[in-house]
Amino acid sequence: MNDTKRLRRPSAGGYVRGDETRLRIIEAAIESFGEHGFEGASTRDIAARAGVNAPALQYYFENKEGVYRACAEYLADSSWVTLEPVVTHAADVLSKDSDIPVLIDAFIRIQEAIADRMFAKACDTSNQRLFFTREQAGHEPSIASEIMMRRVRQPLNDVGSRLIARITGTEPDDELTLIRMLSLHGQLLMFHVAPRTTLALLGWKDIDAAKGDLLKATVRTQTRILLEQWSAEGMAKKLESSAGKKLAVKAVSRKPAARKSTAVAAKK
Repeated sequence: MNDTKRLRRPSAGGYVRGDETRLRIIEAAIESFGEHGFEGASTRDIAARAGVNAPALQYYFENKEGVYRACAEYLADSSWVTLEPVVTHAADVLSKDSDIPVLIDAFIRIQEAIADRMFAKACDTSNQRLFFTREQAGHEPSIASEIMMRRVRQPLNDVGSRLIARITGTEPDDELTLIRMLSLHGQLLMFHVAPRTTLALLGWKDIDAAKGDLLKATVRTQTRILLEQWSAEGMAKKLESSAGKKLAVKAVSRKPAARKSTAVAAKK
């Protein structure tokens, strides 16, 4: 089966009801997969959580693998709604001869969109975090990682690495570029994957709008400082390399003249 079995549309007024049922099953499945993992979750439990019978789940998705794929597609699509505008903006900035401050702003916009996705109440559920934690651990079917990589992570990583490369004077696939990108995004990741630890340390019960703004402002400042520093370092290296090449050219150009002077002196 190339893709998840699509919703079998009922006639007339059944369209909306069918979509709602399908979404309810997906949300229940994310909850079940998050709690129990792919192997531990059962279609019977998913159907019960969704308030439907087992044949209804098979009607929409055929089997547990189909439900799991649909969950990954749903999470990828909902993530992309938030991230697509900033990725498109970054690609537009890269296509032009933009200066360093504009490139830095484009990267920070990506970070803030990621933060909005992480901290939004609609997305801030332990079940979704658990779903992604299990997926990242590599113990679940690879299809979820493949879908997330193709639809979200690869486009995000592509523009992110290209922005940092342009800002710092490196190549997009350079190890240093990629490590820098991952470290900058890692400032936010701790609050998503380890909420109990971070909230306890800060004495917070949750991350509301005000606390989310504080986190974004802090990360924004740190990211800007680091990118500006790396940009200055990259420019200094470029100037140093350029100066070294000029000295080498001058040294080479002096050698024939020196030989000629030696030859004339020998004749005398």
